[in-house]
Amino acid sequence: MPIIRIPQLVDLDALPRYEGVSPERILTPSTREAFRQAVDDIASYGQIGFDTESKPTFRVGEPSTGPHLIQFATPVTVYLFQVGADGCIDAAKAVLESDQVLKVGFGLSSDRSRLRSRLGIELRHFIDLGTTLRYAGKKGQVGLRGAVAAVLGTRISKSRSVSTSNWSNRTLTDAQRHYAANDAHAALAIFLALGDAPETLLADRIQPASENQD
Repeated sequence: MPIIRIPQLVDLDALPRYEGVSPERILTPSTREAFRQAVDDIASYGQIGFDTESKPTFRVGEPSTGPHLIQFATPVTVYLFQVGADGCIDAAKAVLESDQVLKVGFGLSSDRSRLRSRLGIELRHFIDLGTTLRYAGKKGQVGLRGAVAAVLGTRISKSRSVSTSNWSNRTLTDAQRHYAANDAHAALAIFLALGDAPETLLADRIQPASENQD
């Protein structure tokens, strides 16, 4: 399978900050009609950024109850789907199981497993950039932060205090909304910045429905 090699930048703090989308373009549907409109908008794009967030576990052996938040990013809007909201599961299923919309993200293995086991959703038609990008001369997966630096020339914040916050809260903080939105939006931005590679060089890495079994 083809691999895309990228440089590994060391001084990430010297890079300009990744801005992502503006706060008014981060939307959180809360009604069935709002979810329907979100799905219609998402389905109008060929590729979207995708990620999930889960309330962290802190005790050994404690099972995760996530995902609690599902993020979908178009080039101009990020939708935050809160799993407990009325209509969320049906809307998320329509997007994630669609073979018409390519989902792009990082480290999607755990997302797939949790979506399947907790929500009965099968992730289809996707690319995991974490397994596609590699640092030149090195083995192992590339994370979102390193890829943003190498491909976009910017620095994305990955605050531990935010990443380990309670994603099951019905009201998310501004910091949580910004963090979650950027994770999905940056993945899409990287994908689009690769130019022709996603549709040609990476064609055999796009996972169809028939290959989405662990």
